[in-house]
Amino acid sequence: MIKGIIFDIKRYAIHDGPGIRTTVFLKGCPLRCWWCHNPEGISPDPELMYLEHKCIHCHTCIKICPLNTVSFDENDIQHIDREKCDGCGICAELCPTNALKLVGEIVTPEEIITEIEKDTGLYDSSGGGVTFSGGEPLFQPQFLKEVLKICKEHYIHTALDTSGYAPEEVLKSVMPYLDIFLYDLKLADREEHKKYTRASNDLIKHNLKFLVKNGRSKDIILRFAVIPGITDAERNVREWARFLSDLGGLKEIDLLPFHDVNEKFHRLGKEYRMSIHHSPSEENLKWIREEFEDIGLKLKLGG
Repeated sequence: MIKGIIFDIKRYAIHDGPGIRTTVFLKGCPLRCWWCHNPEGISPDPELMYLEHKCIHCHTCIKICPLNTVSFDENDIQHIDREKCDGCGICAELCPTNALKLVGEIVTPEEIITEIEKDTGLYDSSGGGVTFSGGEPLFQPQFLKEVLKICKEHYIHTALDTSGYAPEEVLKSVMPYLDIFLYDLKLADREEHKKYTRASNDLIKHNLKFLVKNGRSKDIILRFAVIPGITDAERNVREWARFLSDLGGLKEIDLLPFHDVNEKFHRLGKEYRMSIHHSPSEENLKWIREEFEDIGLKLKLGG
């Protein structure tokens, strides 16, 4: 039986495609973007999130952890040996204040469809549907394809929020079951992309060309993450504008302003490499907007 792992289902989503949508977040991502808005989606495995403000330092987690992965230092600050932790979730289940939360749930396609179908009334009235996000949903290709197939059998509108970083054959396998693609753009320069995401952008550019070549340009909504001092550089914006203009057929791009998520990384015990913690200025958003509008793209601020 095909199974997948998700870390959230967001209902009444209005920024993840047309209409009112249900967004399903799949775990696992091959990229390591410094500014990742959903760091709980990076690892493909269940992992503990520690909400320090809820902790009453009862040390229940120490007493019940079968692998002795939890400890407190002399200042009563909790530490989790994440290399040793196997994500069993016992400590999260028995934490009296829910200071520990297990992020990641193993599910079947049928279980996901049951959740999605609870919102079909909203889809019918608003022109909405379901959006698969992450992490990178293409990181779980078999599970994603199976869920998408069932969605289409049930006449549910489908969207994929993707970085485009996946083998072409994976994208090709799910393409028939998708109505729209929310396609993320970050850095146009190959080496810059590698620096900030751990991977080059060759595959991302290739797959965007692949979608356009296969007649799906009208179904693509581009999404450009505006990261101060990184993606909002003049050279980067203008390189993307030239690339997109040469592709032709693309209609829409959404600007996604950076929001600081340092606390999320801290809760997961992950390193946060961003030294900038502020949103982009209105002035920067304005000129970026003009650059993309000049090549004929309809622009929206936010998803």
